[in-house]
Amino acid sequence: KEMDRILQDVLDGKCGAGIRRVACAHRLGVVPLAEASVLIAVASEHRPEGFDACRYIIDTLKARVPIWKKEIYADGETWKANKE
Repeated sequence: KEMDRILQDVLDGKCGAGIRRVACAHRLGVVPLAEASVLIAVASEHRPEGFDACRYIIDTLKARVPIWKKEIYADGETWKANKE
């Protein structure tokens, strides 16, 4: 729900005019090292607004959506929450 609100903010002009479509997905389950865990797509009339929208979406996602992840190390594992 919160991710939907973030995307709606962008469509409502938070990052400027000309944003036509936005999408965001966050992977669940095991994400192998070096693979993407978040996908963001933005269709815009102009590149600067599109890049601003991408930056806003990832920064706001990290700040407002509670993302829990389990990090696995050679000597153990730990659960972490985003701290942004």
